[in-house]
Amino acid sequence: MRYRTRTEIIARILEVASEGTVLKTKIMYGAFLSHQQLKEYLSLLLDRGLIQFSKQGQTYRTTEKGLHFLDIYTTLNDMLDKKNRSDNKNIT
Repeated sequence: MRYRTRTEIIARILEVASEGTVLKTKIMYGAFLSHQQLKEYLSLLLDRGLIQFSKQGQTYRTTEKGLHFLDIYTTLNDMLDKKNRSDNKNIT
C-alpha cells in the first residue's frame, strides 16, 4: 500500500462513518488503521466537528460538516485525476 496523506486518511474515515452509525472497529478496518492511529484521528475529527460520537451505542457518524468536507475532497480529487490523465495523454 502506498503512503497516504493525512487528508486521504481523514476522508476514508469520514466515508466509512457516513454509512450510518458505525463502531470504532468498522472504522479501523475500513480505513486500514491501527488502534492507536484511529484514536488520534477520531480525537481530531471530534474536536473539529467532522464526526459525532454516540455514548448510547458507542458509535460514530459523520456530521453535516464532515459530509461537506467529503464532498469538497471528492470534487478536488476528481479534478486532479482528470488533470493527471490529460497530462499523461499529452506525453505519449
